[in-house]
Amino acid sequence: MKNYLYALRYLFSVHIVGLLILSLFRLILFCRGLDNLGDESGAYLLQSVAFLRGLWFDNVVACYILLLPLVLLSVAAWFNYYGARLYRGVTVFLGVMYAITFAISASDIPYFEYFFKHLNASIFNWMGYGETTLKMMFGEPSYRWPIFFFVAAVAIFSVFLRWMRKLTVASFRKESCRSWKSVGLIVLSTVLTIWACMFGIRGRMGYNPIRVSAAYYCNNTFLNQLGISPTFNLLRSTLEASKKENKSLALMDEQKAIENVRASLAIEESFPDISPIARTVKADTTCTRKNVVLVLMESMSGKFMKRYGNELGLTPFLDSLANHSTCFDRFYSAGTHTNHGLYATLYGYPAMMKKNLMKGAVIPFYTGLPRILQENGYRTLFFMTHESQYDNMNGFLRSNGYDEIYAQENYPADKVVNSFGVQDDFLYEYAIPVLTERAGSEQPFFATLLSISNHPPYIIPPYFKPRSKDIETQIVEYSDWALHKFMDEAFRQPWYKNTIFIFLADHGKLVGSPRSDMPLTYHHIPFMIYEPGQEPQKSEVLGGQIDVAPTVLGMLGISYINNMFGIDLFRQNRSALVFTSDDAIGCIDKDYFYIYRPEDEQEWLFEVKDGEEGNAAQNDTVRYELKDYAFSILQTAQSIINKEETGKYKGYVPQ
Repeated sequence: MKNYLYALRYLFSVHIVGLLILSLFRLILFCRGLDNLGDESGAYLLQSVAFLRGLWFDNVVACYILLLPLVLLSVAAWFNYYGARLYRGVTVFLGVMYAITFAISASDIPYFEYFFKHLNASIFNWMGYGETTLKMMFGEPSYRWPIFFFVAAVAIFSVFLRWMRKLTVASFRKESCRSWKSVGLIVLSTVLTIWACMFGIRGRMGYNPIRVSAAYYCNNTFLNQLGISPTFNLLRSTLEASKKENKSLALMDEQKAIENVRASLAIEESFPDISPIARTVKADTTCTRKNVVLVLMESMSGKFMKRYGNELGLTPFLDSLANHSTCFDRFYSAGTHTNHGLYATLYGYPAMMKKNLMKGAVIPFYTGLPRILQENGYRTLFFMTHESQYDNMNGFLRSNGYDEIYAQENYPADKVVNSFGVQDDFLYEYAIPVLTERAGSEQPFFATLLSISNHPPYIIPPYFKPRSKDIETQIVEYSDWALHKFMDEAFRQPWYKNTIFIFLADHGKLVGSPRSDMPLTYHHIPFMIYEPGQEPQKSEVLGGQIDVAPTVLGMLGISYINNMFGIDLFRQNRSALVFTSDDAIGCIDKDYFYIYRPEDEQEWLFEVKDGEEGNAAQNDTVRYELKDYAFSILQTAQSIINKEETGKYKGYVPQ
C-alpha cells in the first residue's frame, strides 16, 4: 500500500506544481493588463476572484492530463508493478502535455494583448502561413518575453519532474506478499481518485459541466476573461468549430449579399471598421428616459392566444393586455431556440440555423439594446430562472451590456423545482423589489426577464388551479397567470407609470397540426408594447425579433449607430423577414411564405393567411425574390460574425 501512496504522491505533486506554473502565466497576463482594470484597480479582493476562477479552469485542464497516468499507475499497482520504465514513460507524457499547455499559455499573452480575446480555433487559419507566423513570433519584440517565460517554465518543470520521478522510484520497496485487504484498499482508492479526477474534468456539480461563462463574475471584462484557461478556451472553441451546426453558411456570393442588404436597409453611409450594415440613427426628439422592462416568454406561440384564433381561453391576461397595448400582429421569432430569441431580440442579428452564437468559447462584443442603453445612463439587469451558465448566458450577457445577472444561484434552494430552476411567478416576485430598489436612484433601468415554465419538464404549482386538463395547455394558463400577477405587483410600484413594458416570446411552439415542413406556429409570436397612459394601437407591420432593439431605442429618443439588421417598426417598413429552424430557412412577406432546406436543396412556397401558412403556391418571381432576400441577410450576417470573431470588425463601438 505504501508504494501506491508514493505513486499518488508523485502524480499529485506534479499536478500541484503544474497548477502553480499556470497561475504564474495568469499573473504575468494580469500584470501586463493593469491598464484594463479601470475602476477596479484598487479592488484587490475582487481581483483575487479572477485568480481563484483561473485555478478552477486550470484544474480542469490538469485533470485531463492527469487521467491517463492515474489510470495506468493505479492499474499497475493492482498487480504490484512499480517499474522504473513505466514511471519514465509517464514522466515523458506529463512533460510533453504540460509543455504544450505552457506553450499555449505563453502564446496567449501577446494574443490577448492584441485581440483582447484568448487563443481560440481561429488560430488554425494561420497554419497555412507557417513561415510568416514563425517570423512574426520571433521577430516581434512583444513575443520574446512570452517565449522566455515558456522556456523557463518548461525547464523548471522538467527539472522538478525528473527529481520527483527519481525520488518516487527510489522510495519503492519490494512487497513480496500482499493481503487481499491491501489490494482491496488500492482498488477502492483507484475508484475514488479516478472519480475525483473525472469530477475535476467536469468542473462542477449541477446541470451543466463547466463552461467559459463560469469565469464571469463582475462587470470588468478584463477580470472576467482573466479567469479563463487559454488551453481550455482553445480546446473548447476547436470542439465547437468542428460541430456540423457551427459550420459557416455558404449560400451566395458574400459581396453580392452585402450589396443587397445595404440596398434593402437604404444604407448610404460607410463605417468599414464597424461593419457593412452600420448606419447612423438620429432621434427625432428628445424623450424622457423611461425605464424598460422586457419579458421574453418561453414558447408562447401566438396560436395560444384568443386574438390569433385559440378558443380555449388559455391567455386571458395576454389577450386583455393586447387590447391595451401597441400590438404587432404580424411578428415572428428569429429561430426555434431560446438562444436565438435572446440573440435576435437584444442584439438584432438573425438566427443562424442550428448554431448557438452565445455559446462559443470566444465571446464577441456586440452593440444592441443592452449596450446602447448602458451607454446612455441605464442600469441593465437580466433575470433568468436557471443556472447562469446555461447556454453560456452569464459570460455572453456580462460581456455585452448587462450590469447585473440574477439566476438560480441567487434564489433559495427550496424554490428550485427542476433542472431549469425556479418557476415563473417566483422569478417575477423576486425581480419586483430589485427593480424598486434600482428605481430609487436617478438612473433609469432596463430589465430583461426570461421565463421558463412553458418548457418541459412542466411543473404546475399546487397553488394554481388550471381549467384545462392537458398539461401542455395548463402550463400556458399558468404562464399567463404568472404574468398577470407580475403586472399587478408592478402596478403598485412607484416606477410603474414611468416604465415601458415589452412582451414577446423567445420562440413559438407547435400548436395544432403542422401545415408545412417549417410550421409557422413555431415563429408567429405575440409582440406587445404596453406604456401606461398611452392609447392602444393595432399594427399590421411585418416585424421580427431583430426589430425590437431599434424600435425601443426609437421610442426612447436615443441616437446611436445601428449595427443591427433590424428597423424601427414605428418609422419604417420591411418588405420581407427571414427566420430559421435547425434545418431550414424561412422568408415571409405580406402574401407569401418561402421555405428552403439547404441540406437537400428542397424549397416550398405557400400563401399567407392570418399570419400563417395557407395553400401551396406557384410563383417563380416571388420564390426567387424571397430566396434572394433570405440568402442575402444570412450570408451578410455570417460574414460579419466571421470577421468579428477574428477581430477584423470592431463590432462594439463605444459612443
